[in-house]
Amino acid sequence: MAKSINKVILIGRLGKDAETKFTPTGISLSKFSLATNRSTKDRQSGEWKDITDWHNIVAWKTESVANYLLKGKQIYLEGRIETRSYEDKEGQKKYITEIVCEGMNIMLLGGGGEGGGSRTEVPDPVPDYDRPVSMPRSARPQPAAAPPAEEFNQGITDDDVPF
Repeated sequence: MAKSINKVILIGRLGKDAETKFTPTGISLSKFSLATNRSTKDRQSGEWKDITDWHNIVAWKTESVANYLLKGKQIYLEGRIETRSYEDKEGQKKYITEIVCEGMNIMLLGGGGEGGGSRTEVPDPVPDYDRPVSMPRSARPQPAAAPPAEEFNQGITDDDVPF
């Protein structure tokens, strides 16, 4: 049987501050909207137009990043697409599509801030092309072994440290 894959990678800006709640067992759940942009050329006028796509995000175990998930912040996330249905007050069946991820699969990137702002209003300290992105844990380089202690021994003792 062939293996299937449901994986989403997004880089975008939060449309509003995340709403974070906790389950009775203490697991955090953050919900927010994420905007991604793309450009397309209008066939009739030949002009380029920017289009913004909005994604509903459900993030589990966000204790480490929940306080930083603020409107306008740029993030990188990995998750999966989930579609679920429910009945509204009138008994109509409604469908909602969400991106579901875990907090460890969210990386805060630079830029953005209160009110959203554009790159000209809130410049990033490091350009996007210099910023590393996350990679699968299996592809991450393993830390190098520490060099022998005698290479670093410069005759400094705890008494030489001023604090």
